[in-house]
Amino acid sequence: MSLRNLSILNSKEVKLIFKDLQEKFGVEEKRLPFVFLKNSKDRIFLVNKEIELVDLDAIRVDLIGLYIGTIQSDGMRLSIEGSQLIAPLASKNVLELTKSQRDEWIKGHDQPFAEEGSRTVIVTYAGDVLGCGKIKNKTLLNYVPKSRRLVVINEREVHDGAVSCNHC
Repeated sequence: MSLRNLSILNSKEVKLIFKDLQEKFGVEEKRLPFVFLKNSKDRIFLVNKEIELVDLDAIRVDLIGLYIGTIQSDGMRLSIEGSQLIAPLASKNVLELTKSQRDEWIKGHDQPFAEEGSRTVIVTYAGDVLGCGKIKNKTLLNYVPKSRRLVVINEREVHDGAVSCNHC
């Protein structure tokens, strides 16, 4: 199988990913019906094992699979989809936001947080997984990519029954 700029991770490399996920989120290693791929930017993708049945030399393939995160110096930083896959398996470091925190989070804003120290968290609201963040220096750092943030053009607020517009 030939994939330009992508390499298939061996079982030892996959175990290192699960070790990091276990330490951060309490996820136990599982046998998944996926092949783990890594590109030149250390991004990790999952693809069905049946990909081996496809002659990839006969077609041009630059990218394949579901992007689940990036390997960084402090371990795996999950993408939104990676967070959604891992959250049901996580037994720790799942952070539930309030509605007002959620509104600011999906706009891409960091959140003040009372906790000291540093840890990576899966961010949720009302059972929905919003992505991955990091608590550091009393701040929840937002890892939502700019291209996926909510852009508010005409935000309205209701005060004592009167509607006001921030941009009108």
